[in-house]
Amino acid sequence: MRHRRKGRVLGRSPAHQRALLRNLAAALMLTERDTEADEPGAPKVAGRIITTVAKAKEVRPLVERCITIAKRGLASAEKAKPFASTAARDSDAWKRWRESEQWRQWAQAVAPAVTARRRVIRLLGDKKAARIVFEKIAPRFADRPGGYTRIFKLATPRLGDAGPRAVLEFVGSGPRVEGGSAPKVQARRPSRGAGTT
Repeated sequence: MRHRRKGRVLGRSPAHQRALLRNLAAALMLTERDTEADEPGAPKVAGRIITTVAKAKEVRPLVERCITIAKRGLASAEKAKPFASTAARDSDAWKRWRESEQWRQWAQAVAPAVTARRRVIRLLGDKKAARIVFEKIAPRFADRPGGYTRIFKLATPRLGDAGPRAVLEFVGSGPRVEGGSAPKVQARRPSRGAGTT
């Protein structure tokens, strides 16, 4: 019996489940990176991955948690800006700022932002994906209180094992926002026997 057992096993050991969810979340973040159209491995659509329905439902809370942590970190980084120095690093003015009380105030104000960045890196396991979360994704959702992703179920199952597929994407991206309506996806009907009419 599975009374009060939360989550899906996905046919994997717990360590393998964590690795799978980290990789899916990092892959979703990395679709937002700057790439050339002809670059190998470039995403077809930014901010979107296709996976099974069960995996999409499991990775969604991890993605949303990372974005929420990043938003809080960006807020504390904004509070630290008045105390920051504009001098070039290792210059005399920068060294004086480093010894001043203003640097201590800056360090205290920026500490939550550093902690948030470290937490996101630990959750995703990828520094490049964490950088994309802080630079591109979190500022985009600064005014949104939650619900940063959505799941669309696809009509056609996965070839090979007929697993139900879904699209996991960020809200505010994709053809629904840019072009008006989403492209129609028609399901293939199974063919009937050759002798029937």
